[in-house]
Amino acid sequence: MPGEMIEYASNGDSAHAYLATPESASGPGVIVLQEWWGLVEHIKEIADRFAQQGFVALAPDLYHGESTDHPDDAGRMMMALNIERTEKDLRGAIEALAARDETRGTKVGTVGFCMGGQLSLYAACKNPAVGACVDYYGIHPAVSLDFVGLEAPVLGFFGETDAFVTPEAAQQLEADLVAADKRVEIHVYPAGHAFFNDSRPDAYDEHFAEESWERMIAFYREHLD
Repeated sequence: MPGEMIEYASNGDSAHAYLATPESASGPGVIVLQEWWGLVEHIKEIADRFAQQGFVALAPDLYHGESTDHPDDAGRMMMALNIERTEKDLRGAIEALAARDETRGTKVGTVGFCMGGQLSLYAACKNPAVGACVDYYGIHPAVSLDFVGLEAPVLGFFGETDAFVTPEAAQQLEADLVAADKRVEIHVYPAGHAFFNDSRPDAYDEHFAEESWERMIAFYREHLD
């Protein structure tokens, strides 16, 4: 069931996102946040997978129409990301998803990968409407996190051989969340960065991608209405 691109209100303007809905026509809502490549087919396919599991998934286009398959361009776009604008885009996406007739419950989930993993945490810290937060090897040097506003439990997935987000960084994140008296569960797999991305044969690890997916689905079903 392929989804569709929609428009939603953001910062007094409009933004766009990919929406995937389940056959049941209603379900808990999940925001799916892109890697540094942009809103590419891989991210849309993840939203479709959520819909197949009974969730209403919304993937906002945080680069506003830009995407790439070249690492240098991806790095440039990630570092050029306007964080203030992005916070408004994330807030607008959360509000738009929660307001849809198809979305069930009072809270939505967030999940992101690489850059999106950090933004998933960022969105959860900024929005009490986030009821469950998932972070896949999140990184963005310009995004700082303030856990004071974080109400959602956090589930994190990282790789032992990840040169971008090291196991030590994952352990530090867990320690910081525990010190802030937040609910957190971190898994560090014997895998590298982007192990969930099945469009990248050089990085993909099928076993740990599937295991983390099953943990994530169970996590959302526990914490979202």
